[in-house]
Amino acid sequence: MMRLDRFLWFCRLTKTRERAQELAVEGRLRIDGRPIDRAHAPVRVGNILTFAQGARVRVIRVEALPIRRGPAPEAQGCYQDLETR
Repeated sequence: MMRLDRFLWFCRLTKTRERAQELAVEGRLRIDGRPIDRAHAPVRVGNILTFAQGARVRVIRVEALPIRRGPAPEAQGCYQDLETR
């Protein structure tokens, strides 16, 4: 289990941890379809995260919990991008 803001930042889905916290507090993010309003919401392997990123809506499945903010290839291995058509 890991905090939502740390997951987003470690996986390089946001540039800063503060931006990840703002995204969660603004209520613009969902975990398994439930709106989230706190940065410390728990993220587990298998969760589906949905959020707006720029002009597109990202839908990702958590595949692993990172232990650090590593290089991009390492971060991308922690989630799978699900395409919605």
